[in-house]
Amino acid sequence: MTLGGPVTSPPRPKPPVHAPPARPAWPWTLPAVLQPHSSLLIHYLLGSLLAGPAFPILALVRYFKFQTLRYELDEEGITMRWGILFRREVSLTYARIQDIHLSSNLVERWLGLARIQIQTASGSAEAEITIEGVQDYLAMRDLLYSKMRGTRDKSPAMAKSAALASGESAALTSALREVAAEVRALRQELGARAVKEQSDA
Repeated sequence: MTLGGPVTSPPRPKPPVHAPPARPAWPWTLPAVLQPHSSLLIHYLLGSLLAGPAFPILALVRYFKFQTLRYELDEEGITMRWGILFRREVSLTYARIQDIHLSSNLVERWLGLARIQIQTASGSAEAEITIEGVQDYLAMRDLLYSKMRGTRDKSPAMAKSAALASGESAALTSALREVAAEVRALRQELGARAVKEQSDA
């Protein structure tokens, strides 16, 4: 027996929506070792195409640089290392940082990259360290700025404590000199008494 009316099927359950995993908050716990993002290798290879016939050699050199490039950050500063045959290492403390610039060309913006150029008071127009291949470049720039300002804020307090320590050291030196002078005078007085007693005897 067939009943009239449309036949409806039970509603299908919707698949659960999984939220993307939360990214760790920046800055990461220091010390930290960072590797460049794979987009940097694409940028290197595209840039090597402009070398024309030297493309294979330049691409190979940049490939090995990408594979060995590491950035190490700790509480004191940042160190950049790369190279296989000729190992290079550049270390920079936060106190030496004078300015930080962000720059990116059209290809870097397309890949979501930017270069963080760190300059010091060395007088050179070129950056002391150029950080490449970091996608969270804004957060890293903010971290470097906070570390740079933190060391500058500490420097007046350190100078004050050093001045206090030097003042205490000078006072201690003066007191020791006075004690030494009194001991010397006491010895001379005792020596004079001993000579007088011997002459009287």
